[in-house]
Amino acid sequence: METFEHYLDKYAELAIRVGLNVQKDQTVVIMTPIACADFVRKLTKKAYDAGAKDVVIDWDDDEVKALRMKHAPESTLREYPMWRANGMEEMAKEGAAFLQIYAPNSDLLKDVDQERVAISSKTTATAREGFLKYLRSNQVNWLMVSYPTAEWSAKVFPELNEQERIIKLWEQIFKLTRVDKADPVAAWNEHIALLTAKQDMLNTKRFKQLHFKGEGTDLYIELAPKHLWVAAGSESKEGTFFIPNIPTEEVFTMPARNGTNGTVRSTLPLSYQGSLIDGFTLTFENGRVIEATAEVGQEVLNKMLDMDEGARYLGEVALVPDDSPISNSGLIYYNTLFDENASCHIALGNSYPFTIEGGTTMSAEELAANGYNKSLIHVDFMIGSADMEIDGLYEDGTHEPLFRKGNWV
Repeated sequence: METFEHYLDKYAELAIRVGLNVQKDQTVVIMTPIACADFVRKLTKKAYDAGAKDVVIDWDDDEVKALRMKHAPESTLREYPMWRANGMEEMAKEGAAFLQIYAPNSDLLKDVDQERVAISSKTTATAREGFLKYLRSNQVNWLMVSYPTAEWSAKVFPELNEQERIIKLWEQIFKLTRVDKADPVAAWNEHIALLTAKQDMLNTKRFKQLHFKGEGTDLYIELAPKHLWVAAGSESKEGTFFIPNIPTEEVFTMPARNGTNGTVRSTLPLSYQGSLIDGFTLTFENGRVIEATAEVGQEVLNKMLDMDEGARYLGEVALVPDDSPISNSGLIYYNTLFDENASCHIALGNSYPFTIEGGTTMSAEELAANGYNKSLIHVDFMIGSADMEIDGLYEDGTHEPLFRKGNWV
């Protein structure tokens, strides 16, 4: 128990001091399921120790959410309390830091009418668009971390009893976030340096396209003309360095909105809005998904793609070697924060403005002219494998191998 509390304390410290990098007199907003209350209290204490002037908790409850989806009048699902959306946006405008605890239950809404889920999701995303713009453009420091819940641990370790599987999942989290190291901060600094070296190498290449080739995948992704590869860390508008995701193993950039062609097959399940999508294949033509099939979750996939026009276009392409800690664990986490860092992935929906030169100061028209995709969603899904081959293609048509057998050349 002492060892667990020691590591939990280091995990909270890493989240507040390194990931979020809370500044003196900054407000901290924690968005969390109520199942994570004990961890929230520890994070709150750490935030005050780091100099936060206030810590605001935005509680959520999966069971209440499921009850609302099943029983509330449909008209209610088309409404969102704007005082909540406006409050979050106001705090972002004033420079607050935002920490989200992500602990998905991929079976939560599997038996709910997906039309009702889609209505609620679109309503929420539309209402929160102004707030999310602050995060997506890195105007504020923000962070996403995970916490083992009974439902999530049951998905990862179904063969164990509840206590054993939660302990097992904690062990994995401590290991994959480098909390088990003697000096986690030093370990993260070393890791960031390695990812930054890959980022810098790719930024010197100025590839026009990437070609992904694997089982069920033959995909060409054109990169935005002014694309910037980004690794683990970012800087807020105020110049605060932060790490948005813990863990993170990726380098990523912006695809050109209309420049993706070919077919891609998912290699890991996707947990989306309380349901699972698995074994799915997407076909792109001039950037747009024109065909989509799934072995599991076809209706959920269809609703996701129909969220808005931009949902059928890519907003991100990310490179992650197969020989990475999360992949080497041999586990499927049913949690995008972990699974996306086990595998090369792409994201449907909204682009990140900071992944093109000058993007955070561009107008909407300038962003669109430079390949930006606008959408209410940003959904990462995994396409990498031990057999994945990736080539970078230059403007003159020549190419250079980047990945062979799932790893950097």
